[in-house]
Amino acid sequence: MKGHVMEEVFRTNDPVKLSYIRHLLSEAGIEVFVLDEHTAYIDGRGPLVPVRVVVHEDDADAARRALNELDQDG
Repeated sequence: MKGHVMEEVFRTNDPVKLSYIRHLLSEAGIEVFVLDEHTAYIDGRGPLVPVRVVVHEDDADAARRALNELDQDG
């Protein structure tokens, strides 16, 4: 059973990159949680704050390996 501790593995303001990250981690069998997604778009103009991608602590190393080629663009 997975622990309840989550670790941030990526953050981005790019909705296309976010979609790709979700797909990539899902394909790797890693459950993905996205934080601040609705807050980022609250005014309808685009992301105001970075959207954070978090995973279970047990999956963090595998997620980082899967994402190591992507840039952290803030």
